[in-house]
Amino acid sequence: MKPIILIPARWGSTRFPGKPLALLDGHPIIEHVWRRALSVTPSVYIATDDERIVAAVEGFGGKAIMTRSDHRSGTDRIAEVMMILEEQYDVVVNIQGDEPFIAPSQVKTLITQFEDPSVSIATLSCPCSSAEIVDPNVVKIVTNRFGNALYFSRCGIPYVRGVEQDDWRERFPFQKHIGMYAYRAEVLQQLTRLEPSPLEKAESLEQLRWLENGYVIRVVETDKATIGIDTPEDLAAAEVFIQEHRDY
Repeated sequence: MKPIILIPARWGSTRFPGKPLALLDGHPIIEHVWRRALSVTPSVYIATDDERIVAAVEGFGGKAIMTRSDHRSGTDRIAEVMMILEEQYDVVVNIQGDEPFIAPSQVKTLITQFEDPSVSIATLSCPCSSAEIVDPNVVKIVTNRFGNALYFSRCGIPYVRGVEQDDWRERFPFQKHIGMYAYRAEVLQQLTRLEPSPLEKAESLEQLRWLENGYVIRVVETDKATIGIDTPEDLAAAEVFIQEHRDY
């Protein structure tokens, strides 16, 4: 099985413009993500629409590919990269460019899911805290008994009837979604041809489009949460974290 890791990174984040090049522990956020990905496979590319990101990536020894600027999602952006690259790969891993603490072991776990020929898309989840259950910025996920996704939501799912919300965590093992995906290469191209769906528009979650169109998403539970960076405040918290957890 031949994997490739693609890291979509755009300059124009609404809440944090220029985020990929913001410094964390003296290095751009995107460099941290790249280094962790590189420990899994040498086939790692940053997919971007900005020359400043290309220059920075090439400066630290990485490989970047320019893409169109009108993509609706990171999935569409990496699909364009796969059309540009001449080499063929079996599995494509999509790691967000704002996830500097992603664990290489998590990436490897996702890739091994494709040893099962029935798996076409795979992603990760981890335990959800009580505060995260009610946080709309944290995506929750429920699965069936076979480990496949039933639904993703910004709301706390499932609803625990007859129990105060502060006590929900004690009654059900809530899981939050870790925004990293892996796809079979041919499935990735299929996904980009799907029209936005009603559930996707309602929750602003592109994976709901895939579920609505009948795709099965395998969910692998991990006990190690990641720390994404969406805002300058998140970056400040990440700086504190990295200073205190050098072995993370």
